[in-house]
Amino acid sequence: MPDQRGGLPEEYLKHLALERGLARNTVSSYASDLKQWLGYLERGGVDPLAATRDHVADYLWKLKSDGLSAASMFRKTEALKSFYAFLAAEGRVGASPLATFRSPKLQERLPKCLSEEEVASLFRAPTRDTFESSRTRAMLELLYATGMRASEVVALKAEYVNLDDGWIRVLGKGAKERLVPIHERAKAALRAYLGLRQRRFSGRATDAEIFIGRRGRRLSRVQFWRDLKALGRRAQIKVPLHPHLLRHSFASHLLSHGADLRCVQEMLGHSSLATTQIYTHLEKAGLKKAHEKSHPRG
Repeated sequence: MPDQRGGLPEEYLKHLALERGLARNTVSSYASDLKQWLGYLERGGVDPLAATRDHVADYLWKLKSDGLSAASMFRKTEALKSFYAFLAAEGRVGASPLATFRSPKLQERLPKCLSEEEVASLFRAPTRDTFESSRTRAMLELLYATGMRASEVVALKAEYVNLDDGWIRVLGKGAKERLVPIHERAKAALRAYLGLRQRRFSGRATDAEIFIGRRGRRLSRVQFWRDLKALGRRAQIKVPLHPHLLRHSFASHLLSHGADLRCVQEMLGHSSLATTQIYTHLEKAGLKKAHEKSHPRG
């Protein structure tokens, strides 16, 4: 966008990062969507500040005709809504051309999760008495005890953990912090791993993160993923095991046992309750399957 418009894309992206606190990847996605929209307008000789609802409709129709998925269409529409809402709030446009524009409706996709028996089989899976096995067990316990994301687990540092009181301070998306409780089994697994870590690396320089590799460097998410997949194979879990599957399972199992939705929202670090509510739909879907399978007239 030309300088006479005050570097609006840059102002807008700073607004997303600093004022709204969105994660870097989210800001990057919005930046890409905005760049595509501005390029479309430039080719048509249209000033972005003078864009109308018809311009938006034509643009989205072109994207749809090019075969863009419903999910991508939804994201790009939301990006434009956010951008023009920002311009309207800044007084750069009188009203957003998307003020009454409906985003494409997405088909609701329920997250996959493990059954409670499958989770139990993970903890029963045979493991060797090694540093690596202890590390994987501790990370598995933390995943299922807290619903943390993989990036949050590998970034965990000792000062974030209070084993005496049973709390973990999690640094989540957008640099937002949350406190999540951990139960006794997770505490025991973490203590066991930390003991091995101390003995193995005593007197050697290591990274500050709790979970490290054989050279004392922070464990990568890729290695974490590999370790979990290997554990899943030993436990004979049919679906490939990955960290987010444990996060989904954590939320679904808590709700199925009567946990408060807002408490689960807080533990997961969701900014919107609507995001957490997807797990209530998952539970309803499970009830429906159980009814169909067990009812004598099903």
